[in-house]
Amino acid sequence: MHLIDTHTHLYQPAFDTDREAAMERCLSAGVHTLLLPNIDSESIPRVHGMMDQWPDRCFGMMGLHPCHVKPDSMEAELAACEDALRNSGRRYVAVGEIGFDLHWDKTTLKEQHTAFERQVAWAKELQLPIVIHVREAFDDMFEALDRLNDEGLRGVVHCFTGTLEQANRVVEYGDFYLGIGGVATYKNGGLDAVLPHVPHDRVILETDSPYLAPVPHRGKRNESSYTAIVAQRLADLWEVPIEQAAQRTTDNAQRLFSIEVH
Repeated sequence: MHLIDTHTHLYQPAFDTDREAAMERCLSAGVHTLLLPNIDSESIPRVHGMMDQWPDRCFGMMGLHPCHVKPDSMEAELAACEDALRNSGRRYVAVGEIGFDLHWDKTTLKEQHTAFERQVAWAKELQLPIVIHVREAFDDMFEALDRLNDEGLRGVVHCFTGTLEQANRVVEYGDFYLGIGGVATYKNGGLDAVLPHVPHDRVILETDSPYLAPVPHRGKRNESSYTAIVAQRLADLWEVPIEQAAQRTTDNAQRLFSIEVH
């Protein structure tokens, strides 16, 4: 069984004391491949560090997270991300994570739209998928995608927590996927009413570690080895063996991010 954690912040300080051990736990759990979304200029060296240390297992993304979009620093932050994307000499598998977040700060919505549109333009130019963060902002995300989506755009709504109607709207954009993580294991997470009804070829697995740990680790630090727990929950909801859910989601991730895993 080969699982891909398509969204993990294992480069964050939360793992500075046991990162190598966490990587070993991944192998033990069948999680051989990790995709690392950038969040701002300060995280770029950390993402690069893991890409360099584990080049066959860790693949980076480059983008500016909406919570780090601020009026006084947005231009400099976007410039740093674009410079890394174009000039670092590294191969990234996506532009991300980008998107919309109205949970913490509603005053930056205009800037969030500007940053999103600019980063979508990079993705189209470089023929990379986008990885979308959306929290309490589905309407804004859909409004933006309605304008910007075309046959040159593909991506994933990571940490999907929406309704079946919203899930269907995402996959109707074309080559778009749903990133499913620990929320699928929560009693009131709502995904038990969604996942049995979505196309199996549009789902990929993730943890968003160190955040949103699945049951039975909820409330504690999440880590990429827990992708296996999410895979089991998805298999249960799909009523298939875990090996089948693992293979399908791994195939989906390889297709979306143009990676090959062995």
